[in-house]
Amino acid sequence: MDSPALDPLDLQVLQALQLDGRAPFSRIAAVLGVSDQTVARRYRRLHNTAHVRVLGMTDENRLGRQTWIVRLRCVPDVAEQLADALAKRPDTLYVSLISGGTEVMCGMKPRSRKERDELLFDRLQRTRQILTVTAHCVLHPFYGGSHGWLTKSNALTPDQESALRPPAPEPLDGPVTLDAGDEALLAVLRHDGRATLTELQKATGQTESAVKRRLEALRSGGVLYFDVQYDHEPLGQDVSAMLWLTVLPRALADVGRSLAAHPEVHFASATTGQANIVVAARFRSPEQLYTYLSEKIGVLDGIQAVETSLVLRQIKQLTYDPNR
Repeated sequence: MDSPALDPLDLQVLQALQLDGRAPFSRIAAVLGVSDQTVARRYRRLHNTAHVRVLGMTDENRLGRQTWIVRLRCVPDVAEQLADALAKRPDTLYVSLISGGTEVMCGMKPRSRKERDELLFDRLQRTRQILTVTAHCVLHPFYGGSHGWLTKSNALTPDQESALRPPAPEPLDGPVTLDAGDEALLAVLRHDGRATLTELQKATGQTESAVKRRLEALRSGGVLYFDVQYDHEPLGQDVSAMLWLTVLPRALADVGRSLAAHPEVHFASATTGQANIVVAARFRSPEQLYTYLSEKIGVLDGIQAVETSLVLRQIKQLTYDPNR
């Protein structure tokens, strides 16, 4: 069944959650000028019809870890099986089938250099059905992470955004070290960013006040942020594409800033590799993708080459949920 189109209030609720995934419905309602019950009903409906979920995510840079984008070209008929196996791994952020169904792309966040090397240089390289492995280390994000696409929807007024946006993370002197309680807290929030304090207490074995303090510390330190997962079809974003841009080094920053401002772009980052900027973007149709490539990408100074791949199917989006 197709998901119903979203109305302006739906979009306002979604953008409010993108700004602060744990904002109480009462606070969102006060900013939007509606009742608490209206916001709660909209959220439940969006959850049921557009699979909207708030997820707690970690900024790997703040933990001193690297994020990788990996492309795996496979023999025919095994890409889907490989994608399913990768989706079940806790160190994958997302997994997609691209390029005619013979290529798998995934975002990976290995917790250590040892885990990275075991995966990239051992397991994947020794899998006979995988023909090539290309790994891009994320160097500098231009857009994405805590800057979710819904903030570009302009459903909220500037004053409403200001009222809902939490304070910016504090600058850090070095990587944050997580203890067992933090790990347990984050594990729950990765599957439900709006988990109650009671649920977080049960998972961590800590008091309510201790959970509140640690939750605030992780957020103010920029380690924890919240993203909104949802079906894109109700927003008219049926075509998903990955762009692999080869950009002159002198133009990297300017091109990255331009891409971040494009409403079509959901993610853009400088990476290692011949293609040194990776972009994820969504469009209403292939024709709109063509227009974007010719009229927005084509005019940016410093771009030497562009490879475009359509995402055929999203196997995993931000977190693995086998019941979805």
